[in-house]
Amino acid sequence: MAGMGPMYSAQLLDYFQNPRNVGDIENPDGRAQVENPVCGDVLRLTIRVSEGKIVDIRFKARGCVPSMACGSALTEMVLGQTIAEARRLRREQLVERVGGLPVASGHAGHLAIDALRSVLDGLKSKP
Repeated sequence: MAGMGPMYSAQLLDYFQNPRNVGDIENPDGRAQVENPVCGDVLRLTIRVSEGKIVDIRFKARGCVPSMACGSALTEMVLGQTIAEARRLRREQLVERVGGLPVASGHAGHLAIDALRSVLDGLKSKP
């Protein structure tokens, strides 16, 4: 994308241009949507869990390039992890994964982590 130059890292642009795990899971074990009231960015996660591990996680985002990239990176980072492991993911780890965020885009990391916490907190009990 011309014009995005040095503002964004190569990793961030890759997650934006080649997003991983996009979409919705049909009949998920959990679903969450969070919105940044200041900029209007929205991130939705759906998740499937089996035997305490995240076996599928998908995202949909509407907003800035960093918000979409962070949603993509987040799903890749927690896929295959236990719920406890995923709960330990920190914004700083996510920001490192996307190669850093411009100061004005710091909200993107918070949005993704907030969505993760929300979807994990809302998981349906499985028999």
